[in-house]
Amino acid sequence: MSSGTIRIPTADGGLRDVQLQPARAWAQHPQGFTSRVAFAAAHVVADPLRENGPGQPAAIDWDSTLAFRQHLFDHGLGVAEAMDTAQRNMGLDWPAVQELISRSATQARAAGARIASGAGTDHVAECADLAAVTRAYAEQVAFVEGAGSQVIVMASRHLAALARSAEDYLTVYDEILRQVSAPVILHWLGPMFDPQLQGYWGSDDIDTATATFLELVHRHADRVDGVKVSLLSAEHEVGLRAALPAGVRLYTGDDYNYPELIRGDGTRHSDALLGAFAAIAPAASAALAALDAGDLAAYGQEMAPTLPLSRLVFAPPTWFYKTGIAFLSWLCGHQPGFTMVGGLQSARSVPHLAEVFALANEARLFPDPDLAAHRLGLWLEAQGATA
Repeated sequence: MSSGTIRIPTADGGLRDVQLQPARAWAQHPQGFTSRVAFAAAHVVADPLRENGPGQPAAIDWDSTLAFRQHLFDHGLGVAEAMDTAQRNMGLDWPAVQELISRSATQARAAGARIASGAGTDHVAECADLAAVTRAYAEQVAFVEGAGSQVIVMASRHLAALARSAEDYLTVYDEILRQVSAPVILHWLGPMFDPQLQGYWGSDDIDTATATFLELVHRHADRVDGVKVSLLSAEHEVGLRAALPAGVRLYTGDDYNYPELIRGDGTRHSDALLGAFAAIAPAASAALAALDAGDLAAYGQEMAPTLPLSRLVFAPPTWFYKTGIAFLSWLCGHQPGFTMVGGLQSARSVPHLAEVFALANEARLFPDPDLAAHRLGLWLEAQGATA
């Protein structure tokens, strides 16, 4: 590394020099935004001094994990807690989930910030039938509500494995939505994020699955605050958005196309519940502030540099995007090390993460570019990737 430049490996086996961009003084917006509701799905920081290998119980660095949530609150973003970004079904076990939701909900109340937390069925090893799935969902929903958080009803691997028809999905979700004490967010997570959710809502045909999903939402519109859709299809999202009942939000989960979907078409827009926002919080905050001011040009200018970064972080296999989120958090100084629950720090290649650095640098997301370059250099050296 020379002054202001760092050499990184490329996917073709070569090396290239990256010129460090100067830090930008991003404004904070702790008061939040008026034109859109925006959640960032946050990751967890592993404790580097404890076992966090595959199959081990999750050991969390709570100080760093909660400090990262304060960083999101400071930029006006709500936190979507204990979602797939936090490694649900990929290393974050139920005891850790419970503590995470309890701690984060307390912190959100103190900050006057929004929080919504995932409720699924992953605390049970097996479900013998649909009734068992319903009971498992009900247990987690009750816990999330008891912690003082809004509920996000997550997709269930157990339900995907047991359901034989669209009616099976409706039966389970009908019962859960009858029980909730406040409007929830329904989360449709596509198989690109979790292959075990293939055929969710009873069909591999997206239009057929969408019809079932919409039937559920229309049945329970008074109990559904919004739907969070993670299918990475802007065209599908726009169509679904237009078909929702009045008053039900669409929280985009499209990490490939969020700028256009949040901006909207002049008639309808999407709100946001995005893992990408954990990586680009300062820029997302600046863009949403511009949108509040009615400055669409500035909104586009703030969002544009973040999209190539997000598309790389969420590149296939998409379910490993959490590695890029944690890597950027470390480079930005939000956590002391690059270790992850379940050893997931090994899920992306050296050239991939080096390019993540380069695109974040282009977007001027590093609060201290020298620190980011120093940490990257140390990591590249440890990987044997320096020339």
